[in-house]
Amino acid sequence: MLKVVHLNTYDGNGGAGRACMRLNRALISQNIDSKIIVHYKFGNNPDIKTFNSNIIQKSYTAATIILERILAKRFLKPDSRTPFSFTWFGRSVIKHPDVKNADIIHLHWVNHGFLDPKHIAEIKKLGKPVLWTFHDSNAFTGGCHVRYACDHYLQQCGNCPLLINAGGDDISHRIWKQKSKAYQQLDFSIAAPSSWMQKSVKASSLMQGKAVNQIPNTLETDVFKPADKKQAKKQAGLPVDKFIFLSGFMPSRKDLHKGTQYLLESMELLKQRLGVDADQIEVVVFGNRGTENVPDFPFKTSFLGTINNDEKLALHYAAADAFLIPSLEDNLPYTVMESLSCGTPVIAFTTGGIPDMVQHQYNGYLATYRSSESFTDGMEWIIKHPEREKLNQQARQTIMDTFSEEVIAKQHIEVYNNLLNRGGRNV
Repeated sequence: MLKVVHLNTYDGNGGAGRACMRLNRALISQNIDSKIIVHYKFGNNPDIKTFNSNIIQKSYTAATIILERILAKRFLKPDSRTPFSFTWFGRSVIKHPDVKNADIIHLHWVNHGFLDPKHIAEIKKLGKPVLWTFHDSNAFTGGCHVRYACDHYLQQCGNCPLLINAGGDDISHRIWKQKSKAYQQLDFSIAAPSSWMQKSVKASSLMQGKAVNQIPNTLETDVFKPADKKQAKKQAGLPVDKFIFLSGFMPSRKDLHKGTQYLLESMELLKQRLGVDADQIEVVVFGNRGTENVPDFPFKTSFLGTINNDEKLALHYAAADAFLIPSLEDNLPYTVMESLSCGTPVIAFTTGGIPDMVQHQYNGYLATYRSSESFTDGMEWIIKHPEREKLNQQARQTIMDTFSEEVIAKQHIEVYNNLLNRGGRNV
């Protein structure tokens, strides 16, 4: 039986953690001996292991995670909201028995003091094939996780727009050099969840000569599934006679990564266009940590807070008439996949890996990048669509055809076997 070990910083905390856990489940269903080991474990799932064997080790790990964030403030500009990881801390993973016994080592998101360049290179000693899924851009930049318009990763980073003391030999360039040295020592293949990520990897200076496979993430299609819209609205306590927009929410109007300001501007425009019919619209928002700092929405809005129960989350996706995601850069956002899987069309900007999932005017609407007016066009298009049930069916079918657990597990297994068959070992 093929043995795969997945290494991720956290157990299900964030999109990468969820992707790792979902892939693990999918592989097990295909009779693969698949295990997850994490840097810091939040949950109590006994099937997920950690490199911390006692409370002292766990406390030290937590301290390094916190300390990195504190120290980062000395280097990053005060107004920078772009995630950036440094390489001050790291740990060895090669002595863990499940890592030593695996046929394939599958890396996922390994920041926050987990695998720094030195300890990535050390994996070479095991002589095993390595596959690394890039859930964001950090692996091929000098520190940032989200690049926006910056193209410094095409060269050797440096002159980083996020750093206080930017220059040709700034800390982003030094991190780039550390990664370059490590990647020359460790041969690994890359899984890019989206075509956008695959294109970025191929263009990056750090990844020249590395094999890149485009393999999407997956999700639990038996949990995130369609339901009768009216019945789902009743069950969720929502008005059955209103058009419901659902959205995830970042609590800052100034937030760059998630584009909150465009969502608010688009809703203001929609209210103006609809006039008296605006009363037929309601908005439901999940993911907010509170209601004290949320901006005013132009429509009646309910805030659900963080939803940790997938069944409850799936119910609200299924109850909504459309999902809104104004994100400005995203690899393969799970909210889009989850919504489509529940038979709910998506309105989004044409950016990142979203076009891999949303097909314009087939299962949603792809608005012009950073255009609030175009985003409003998308909302108005779906409100007035004459065959919304057909859109719902097409949304679900997109996921079943391309992103279901069986489909994605088999794609990974094919890559694993190719790595083994070609002798893809680090010797």
